[in-house]
Amino acid sequence: MSADNPFFTSVEQFVAWSGGDHCIKKVLVANNGIGATKAIKSIRKWAFETFGNERMITFVVMASPEDMKANAEYIRMADHVVDVPGGTNNHNYANINLICQIAERLKVDAVMPMWGHASENPLLPTSLLNLTRRVSFIGPPAEPMQALGDKIGSTIIAQSAGVPVIAWNGDGLTVDYKSEGIPQSIFDRANVQSAEECLACCERIGYPVMIKASEGGGGKGIRKVFKSEDVQASFRQVQGEIPGSPIFVMKMASHARHLEVQLLADRHGEAIALSGRDCSVQRRHQKIIEEGPPNIASPSVFRKMELAAISLAKTVGYCNAGTVEYLYKMEDESFAFLELNPRLQVEHPVTENIMGMNLPSCQLMVAMGIPLHRIGDVRRLYGRHVRGTDTIDFQFSEKVVPPRHCIAVRVTAENPEAGFQPTSGRIQELHFHSSIDVWGYFSVNNS
Repeated sequence: MSADNPFFTSVEQFVAWSGGDHCIKKVLVANNGIGATKAIKSIRKWAFETFGNERMITFVVMASPEDMKANAEYIRMADHVVDVPGGTNNHNYANINLICQIAERLKVDAVMPMWGHASENPLLPTSLLNLTRRVSFIGPPAEPMQALGDKIGSTIIAQSAGVPVIAWNGDGLTVDYKSEGIPQSIFDRANVQSAEECLACCERIGYPVMIKASEGGGGKGIRKVFKSEDVQASFRQVQGEIPGSPIFVMKMASHARHLEVQLLADRHGEAIALSGRDCSVQRRHQKIIEEGPPNIASPSVFRKMELAAISLAKTVGYCNAGTVEYLYKMEDESFAFLELNPRLQVEHPVTENIMGMNLPSCQLMVAMGIPLHRIGDVRRLYGRHVRGTDTIDFQFSEKVVPPRHCIAVRVTAENPEAGFQPTSGRIQELHFHSSIDVWGYFSVNNS
């Protein structure tokens, strides 16, 4: 890099200059569809801006027969394609052994799961540590992933850290996470293990309640209950949807908004909040519309949400991107911790737009060991020169946020002849022209 050439000449040079410790030049994207597409597009954009060459980072992708047949966009974008078995994702994109075998055989430097599939399975980062060569996981370490990815464990940690939580069957349980983690005896006390116990918890908390599987998500393993007569049947339905998952009961927050805080943390103990999103418009407990920044909460209250999220992340040594979700009640401006998603979320482009950032590239740089204060997008956010080397006191520094607002809509398809069950159907024609202010991401093309 020189005055005449503003680009770095190699990834090694960039990592050394930025204070990192792992040169990542080849990435296995353990995902398909829009997750893989967005990862490749974002990091190639960053590579062009940093090196003047978008191919400085190469990508290996996995392709099932179904994705090959669908002519998936990410397959055409990749540098190397590995055929994997079809069927459910435990045969391919969520198969830890298969992912590790590919990573070792093709000598990749890192594995990037994005969201879904194996992204929240702590066995993946643990298994990568056991390979014969260094392969970084572009996501959080196994320990905080397991602690915060579990809804019961994360709620215990949150209330131990002083983060407000909603009434639930484990309220009052606290731990000293840094010194002892979550003892199994404490976790077991928060795990509702029978329909009879569930009924007793519901009666104590007061109706309406939500019966939830700790390992559930995306609308699965969750039931609303308004009266005692429905408790036992609902409990068994949750058990059946997520077999083997711990179950807990929480008070249903009526007329609450669903707000979330985007986190980014490095391996050096620093964490920052990157505004947030309002995802209150949902269908079958799946987010349909995301809006950012949230304007339903006052700036002072939302700042408290951000600080609570940062405190939670630092308590468990969280690293990389994550999202803390809250329930917010307008009438008294109260908020309560709901869960932490230990991964990048589908709706992260909302945050990218309002903050002027490229989150997958930030994830990559964190995995390279680069401190937050040396990441260009973070420095720009705090009004610093993108190629400066000075440290930033994030606790007392103000962000310089552009006056932007963004709304994202998830396009869904349902079959009215099958009880409006989700279905992809057949795409016969697809035309969408992105502009500066309106854009779309698609993982399929015309059939």
